[in-house]
Amino acid sequence: MTQYAMHFSCNPADPGFFQNPYPVYDEMRSLGPCFFWEEYGYWCFPGFDEVSELLRDRRFGREGQQQALPSLNQFEKNSLLEMDPPAHTRLRRLVNRAFVSSRVEKQKTRIERLAHDLIDEFAPHGEVNLLTAYAEVIPVVVICELLGVSSRMAGQLLEWSHNMVAIYEHSNDEGVERTADTAASEFETFIKREIDAKRADPGEDLLSELILAEEEGDRLNIDELVATCMLLLNAGHEATVHGIGNGVKSILEQDIDVRRWFASRESTNAVVEECLRYDPPLHMFTRNVREDLNYAGRDFRQGDVVGLMLGAANRDPDKFLNAHEFDLERGGEGHVSFSAGIHFCVAAPLARLELEVALSVLFQRLPTIRLAREPVYADRYHFHGLERLDLVW
Repeated sequence: MTQYAMHFSCNPADPGFFQNPYPVYDEMRSLGPCFFWEEYGYWCFPGFDEVSELLRDRRFGREGQQQALPSLNQFEKNSLLEMDPPAHTRLRRLVNRAFVSSRVEKQKTRIERLAHDLIDEFAPHGEVNLLTAYAEVIPVVVICELLGVSSRMAGQLLEWSHNMVAIYEHSNDEGVERTADTAASEFETFIKREIDAKRADPGEDLLSELILAEEEGDRLNIDELVATCMLLLNAGHEATVHGIGNGVKSILEQDIDVRRWFASRESTNAVVEECLRYDPPLHMFTRNVREDLNYAGRDFRQGDVVGLMLGAANRDPDKFLNAHEFDLERGGEGHVSFSAGIHFCVAAPLARLELEVALSVLFQRLPTIRLAREPVYADRYHFHGLERLDLVW
């Protein structure tokens, strides 16, 4: 890692970085409100105030960041995540109707039952890789049931998701790109069949609700339906898996009375929010500059890309007292792990519910769990998560 002026060189694939990026974030913040990350080739913002402000600043958008791959490019053109107003406003309004709080809360009992069933399977063994036996299973089964597709598809959805999100890593190659595009194409074929079936015979599921979502005569078209389902799979699954894994790791590395902190829903929510702040699953989110402008003393041209460093912002000592400490007394939200502004995660209530249930059931059932060995993070920077999480009790 080298730095000069306001340039910084750090390979995102360097194990010394992705295993623990937080000390490096301190170095980055010392350069000022923004710095030029040489490996990425654009200016990045590591401070909380700037990240929070730019997530809400309409002069910085998402449109134009499309892949040179046919299936993924088709997805991104119609994805809520990649749109700016007015197209974003229309699509968000329609999608929001399918994510009302009452629908999300109805999932609580089912997620609790699923968590207990999974623990019943591995509890007698006294050891487990929690990532594959628990953290990966809960969100993908929830997505299957939300969409109203067979849970037998969970393994295939998991494979598609892993293959598609790999495209967003700094070190991807042509093989990764081809695999990602193939996964997107196969998912599109699958979900279009499901959409046809739901049109003919709607159910009480999210996919049927998305098909029927309408306001003032406007509905989602087929490409928007596919893109919304793909976004739910990729963002919803990957982030929740690593939210659970990183959260369990963070808790077990501290001297915490788990019986106390998981005794009520209110205290459990405090744990969830601090886990999301302390070691979030998503560390970088980019924006396109929509017009020539000056921000933080630097000139930007229309079309420039800037990096908003969510993981660094969440550890900014100017925002959070003792930012590098895992402190459950902080009292709740304040982080940017779900983004902010018009692109605030539409499924954040569902993700929070899954984390709440997954963590509370685990520590209530197995309060003596401990780390079997030092967890190792996977070679992924944007999606920051573990390779495996081996536990014993």
